[in-house]
Amino acid sequence: MTVLTRYLIRAQIGPFLFALIAMTALVFLNAVARQIDSLVGRGLPWTVIAEFLVLSLPHTVALSLPIAVLAAVLYCFSDMTSNNEITALSANGVSPARVLAPVLVLGAVATVVMLGFHDRVLPEANHRLKNLTFNIGRKSPTLELKEQVVNRIQTEITGTGRGAVFFLTADRIDPETNQLESVGILDANNPSRKRVTWAERGEMAFNAAETDLYLTLEDGVVNEMLADRLGGFRRIYFDREVIPLRNVGTMFEEQYGSSRSDREMGFGLLRESADEKKAELDSIQAENRETSLRAVRLALARGTPTDILVRDRELERGTRGLASRLGDPSSLLADDAFASTTILGTRQRAVTGRMLSQSQARYELEIHKKSALAVACIIFTLIGPPLAIRFPSGGIGMVVAMAGGIASIYWAGLIGGENLADGGAADPAITMWAANVIFLGVGLWLAITMGGTRIALRSSWFEELGSRLFPGSRSRPGISGQPAPPAGQPAPPAHAGPERSPTSKTEG
Repeated sequence: MTVLTRYLIRAQIGPFLFALIAMTALVFLNAVARQIDSLVGRGLPWTVIAEFLVLSLPHTVALSLPIAVLAAVLYCFSDMTSNNEITALSANGVSPARVLAPVLVLGAVATVVMLGFHDRVLPEANHRLKNLTFNIGRKSPTLELKEQVVNRIQTEITGTGRGAVFFLTADRIDPETNQLESVGILDANNPSRKRVTWAERGEMAFNAAETDLYLTLEDGVVNEMLADRLGGFRRIYFDREVIPLRNVGTMFEEQYGSSRSDREMGFGLLRESADEKKAELDSIQAENRETSLRAVRLALARGTPTDILVRDRELERGTRGLASRLGDPSSLLADDAFASTTILGTRQRAVTGRMLSQSQARYELEIHKKSALAVACIIFTLIGPPLAIRFPSGGIGMVVAMAGGIASIYWAGLIGGENLADGGAADPAITMWAANVIFLGVGLWLAITMGGTRIALRSSWFEELGSRLFPGSRSRPGISGQPAPPAGQPAPPAHAGPERSPTSKTEG
């Protein structure tokens, strides 16, 4: 490793770490702020909160790492250009390709790291975070109650450490007012007395400590089955009743599911799932073709078919002559049943085929999206140096503006491509890689033209814009520290000394 390579690597490590930490912190705080209400005040152990925060980091790092690579490259080469280090390298015969080589190697390393991160770390973190979020939601039942579904509510019997289970159903649940309609509650915790409560409406409310859930029911009936005596049954009508569910906000059970979505799979599992959906789709398409051929062969063997609706209408009217000419009515009904079965089966397989095709496209989309995000690291290292050399005096403002602008354009293209692929308007392989291909083309053009860029005497983009808006303003001082001459006067030579009076004499 040469001195120049080591210098370029060291010059980028500091800005990269700073940009990565800053971007990760901003995105992470924004994501956690939206989830803080479901964490604070629920009586969760601190270990659960810490696990939630740690599992939320990988998704944030996956978004901020490519931007950190771009910001580090821009800052490094902008600083080197403003200190005339790039000029010195060019004067000593170091080509721009030689300067870009170590940077591209670092970009390739970042790409490999991102591929491994997307394959191993991110899917597992997303899977565990999904399960943890579900368990936290189960701890606060008002967050997870669903309409027209049997909802399981876990409680804890005070002082015993044992749990009790209630099952609640409601035709309608208003999450803003906590109002319930057509409520049913099953209490089967006591084997000798099973109680089912029905009510026209109800309301949910927590106590001040948010540990106990109170259900206030109105206009209902309680059906209680007494198992301690034969045929024991009791029915109680009520106008208003309050059912307390004690310590419903203190029981936290960790349950981990085995099912994974596309965001919780690595490259191998995504490819396996996509191939499985493709095989099922091919099987359905082959079955549809076979069914269609069978129907065509049957139709050709019976001659020209008569319209089914016309035959049914004539048969219902009792026209025996037409029925005798067409054949036995039972055979016609058999033909109709076969046609109906064939059409219904074809439609069902078509719906299943569309669902399988969407699932396959979703898995393919996730593969291409993860790969494109990883490859974006090396593409950003190709774009950054030429842009930084063209604007040497931009400083940190230029770095922030360019990194934010390029990242915004790239993310807009990536999100737009994902929406197009989700809607089935285009192939995921095209939509996910379109932004990378465009930026790669721009980066290659900038790298090719980087050798002819005027570096030493080039002013910043702010000053160029100011000189166009205000022609009378002075330009940026040159390298020698002399101000730019007024308009219409030639510039003094670079080696000119201090101005002398016409009558001054040179001392011998």
